Amino acid sequence: MIGYFTSVNLKNCGTFWFNIYLPLALQDEVLLYLTTHYQNGNKTVAKLKNVMKNDITKDIKALYKTAFGLAVFTIVYNIVEGLISTYLGFEDESLALFGFGSDSFIEVISGFGIAHMVLRIKNNPNSQRDDFERTALRITGAAFYILVFGLVITSIYNIWTGHKPLTTFWGVVISITSILIMWFLVLWKRRVGNQLNSTPILADANCTMVCVYMSIILLISSGIYELFGISYIDSIGTLGLSYFAFKEGYECFEKAKSDKNCCCD
Repeated sequence: MIGYFTSVNLKNCGTFWFNIYLPLALQDEVLLYLTTHYQNGNKTVAKLKNVMKNDITKDIKALYKTAFGLAVFTIVYNIVEGLISTYLGFEDESLALFGFGSDSFIEVISGFGIAHMVLRIKNNPNSQRDDFERTALRITGAAFYILVFGLVITSIYNIWTGHKPLTTFWGVVISITSILIMWFLVLWKRRVGNQLNSTPILADANCTMVCVYMSIILLISSGIYELFGISYIDSIGTLGLSYFAFKEGYECFEKAKSDKNCCCD
């Protein structure tokens, strides 16, 4: 919804201040009501239309700026999360945390495609996915498949050998942090997407939910190991992450071949 705040002088009715929040589809009905119920209605409508047009332009620009800022923040966050998670996962011999961090790096590639998408639909809301985005999707999909292969093989080996992490404490900390931040991003992206009535931005918000699910898996596996010391639980958690990584890779290739916005719903 787009909000308008303005004042108009209606003859015999004084000055009215309007603070209107309504879908764009209802604008004509509001304007028709003003035309038929007040004297000098046509002049009022003309003034309101001009104000609304200017306000819409300002609001839409601000919303796209916010959407782009969220995309950039997601990229930066995933870089930081990837660096910390892979380092601590390697040091603590936690495959789940290491795999989680590796996934974050792949999400960075996807993030560049999302940022490019926001700029594209800002300039042309009805445009289709371009070559840059399709290439980013293919690279992201291939990276996910490679990650899945490595994680599955290593998980099976760790289960076979009874390998245990030194600790999964940092897995708990990082997963909780990720859940909070990613959930915040999902809500904000949905808000912006709804205000713009943008299917691609709403689809990106839904895809961000996958990161929340993966964080929950990391939290559960790391928390159980930290509490009970079950040797294979870290590898089981890794297999859970692999499932979502495989699903993301598949969806990337599906989107690269079509103009679907997201298969993550």
